[in-house]
Amino acid sequence: MSPENEDIEEVEELEDAENEDRNFEEESFLDILKIFSPGTAMRTALDDILRARMGALIVFETEDISKVMDGGFRINCKFSAQRLIELAKMDGAIVVSQDLKKILYANTLLVPSGKFKTNETGTRHKSAERTAKHLGTIVVAVSERKNKITLYWKEYKHVLQNSSEILRRATETLQILEKQKETFDELLSHLNVLEITDLVSSSDVCNVLQRMEIIRRIANNVRRYLVELGKEGIIVSMRLKELTKNLSLERDFVLEDYFLNENQKINSVLESMSFDFLLETSNIMRMIFDELHDKAVFPRGVRILRKTGFLEKDLLVLINDFKTLGKIFDSEKEELEKVLGSKSLADSLRKEIENLKEKLLQGRRF
Repeated sequence: MSPENEDIEEVEELEDAENEDRNFEEESFLDILKIFSPGTAMRTALDDILRARMGALIVFETEDISKVMDGGFRINCKFSAQRLIELAKMDGAIVVSQDLKKILYANTLLVPSGKFKTNETGTRHKSAERTAKHLGTIVVAVSERKNKITLYWKEYKHVLQNSSEILRRATETLQILEKQKETFDELLSHLNVLEITDLVSSSDVCNVLQRMEIIRRIANNVRRYLVELGKEGIIVSMRLKELTKNLSLERDFVLEDYFLNENQKINSVLESMSFDFLLETSNIMRMIFDELHDKAVFPRGVRILRKTGFLEKDLLVLINDFKTLGKIFDSEKEELEKVLGSKSLADSLRKEIENLKEKLLQGRRF
């Protein structure tokens, strides 16, 4: 392997590691948001503090928290929303345990290192952001002047919205998702017909993958809203599940059909594209087919053949032997019998294939 290729591989490995770290942090942040979803004791307390036009600074305990604490007094009492509200009437920060079972300190001054940058203007919010970055812990600032609750964690900053606003945004995003799903269903039905008639082009595959990736990203936005909504997002959650049912599996089958051993790599390429870049089908074609112009491509049959009632092991034998769906559909009865090793199995497959063709040509969904 040349030094240039080794350098490229090393860069790709580093990028993959960075993407994994980012994905892990994003998942961790969503778990943190669940702590503050409507109906939880913490969110109840924060909403009541806000309604009372009070300010507050709440820090989740961490190993080095004593390094940024100055003064205050130890409480060490059981956590409750009412106690937190009462303690917020005093100046200074309140320290709670990581598991939210106890309130540990109150009326303490936070003095994080000034080397951590902040774009905040108020003293409370500057202190909150720097403490979150300094200790890597959760810090919440309630502003009586701006009438908002801001959550900080590491480099993350998030303003908590009221339930009605989040629900409105979730509903609007869900409506966009529904329209995208309708377009995707049409594209997939079109791909079904092209595959069984052996007329697929690279642009057809790119159109389907493009819509799948757009739907995945929109669905992720809805899921984030659902985390913030908690129990109040049940109806939205049910509709989201309906719209995205089997979508991930369908995506895996399409990738396996056209990219075989590179399906994971192609999946990563799609996920790493910026939204503007993703909207141009030609960009996708260039990135995953390494082509600027449309060309004929041939599916292996992984996705279509799974719509039959045949066992996985028999389908794999067919796919590995014939290589493409077109050759399987055009095969003679004797060829199928030879590959499958059974006359009855070959007869059954021929009937399944004919029925499948008829259904797909009629545009029926599975």
